[in-house]
Amino acid sequence: MNDVIIIGGSFAGLAAALQLGRARRKVTVLDTGLQRNRFATRSHGVLGHDDKPPSAILAEARQQLARYPAIKMVNACADSISGTIDNFSVLTGDGETLSARRVILSYGVVDQMPTVQGFAESWGTSVIPCPYCDGFEVADQHWGLVWSGPQSMNQVRLFHDWTDRLTVFADGHDISPDVRADLARRRVLVADGRITGIARHGDHNATIKLDIGPDVAVDILFALPRNKPSAGLHETLGLTTVATPLSLPNRRASSPSRVTPSRRR
Repeated sequence: MNDVIIIGGSFAGLAAALQLGRARRKVTVLDTGLQRNRFATRSHGVLGHDDKPPSAILAEARQQLARYPAIKMVNACADSISGTIDNFSVLTGDGETLSARRVILSYGVVDQMPTVQGFAESWGTSVIPCPYCDGFEVADQHWGLVWSGPQSMNQVRLFHDWTDRLTVFADGHDISPDVRADLARRRVLVADGRITGIARHGDHNATIKLDIGPDVAVDILFALPRNKPSAGLHETLGLTTVATPLSLPNRRASSPSRVTPSRRR
C-alpha cells in the first residue's frame, strides 16, 4: 500500500512528492502530462527557472525526483476514487487499482475556451491571462483586455504598471457610464461589440475582429476565460467547493463550467 497517491503531476503535485519522498514515504504520482500551462512557451516568476519552457521545468523536476526510491511516477489518469482515510482505492485509466493511506488531489483546473474563432489557437501566445506571468515581455506596448465584468476594472488599474496603451473590448457587456468615464480619464479606449474572431500574427500580435466597427490590432490580448476542475474526483469524495468569479457559468463557454476546488493546485 502507498502512503500517498498524488493525482496530478505538475508543479504542485511534484512539489508534494519531493517532500514526501524526502520523508521516505511511499508515493505514487499519477499524471497525464496535460498541465494547464502547457500552452505557454515560457514560464516566468518561478525562482531559479525564470524564462524556461514549462515542459523543461517539469522534466528537470522529474529527474530530481528520480533519486528518491520511494517515489513512483505513473503516466496514467485516475478514473475513480473511493474509500476513506487509511484505506483509499484509486482506479487508473489502465485498469490498475492502487491503494493508499492518503490521497492528494493536485489536478488543478482546465480553462474553458469561448467559442470565438482563433481564441483557442492563440491561447498562451497572443491571448494570455496574467500580466505577472508575461507582462514584462510586452511592456510599453498596446495591450487589449477582454472585459468580463466589474472585476475587469481591477485589471485596468493593474495594467498601468506595464503599459499606458490599453484598449478594452466590451464583448457584449454593458459598461456603465461612470466606469466608462473612469476609463476615459485613464485614457483607455473602449471597443464596443462582440468579438467574432482573433487573427494571430507571430508570437504575440493579434487582430481582434468585432461584429460592429473596424478590426482592432493589439500587441497582446489579455483574457480570463472561465475554468473548471480538470477532473471530478473531489465530487466523488464529497469535498467542499467554493464558487469564484472565474468558475461561474459562462454564456460563451464551449462546455458547462463548474466550481473550482478550494485548495490551490
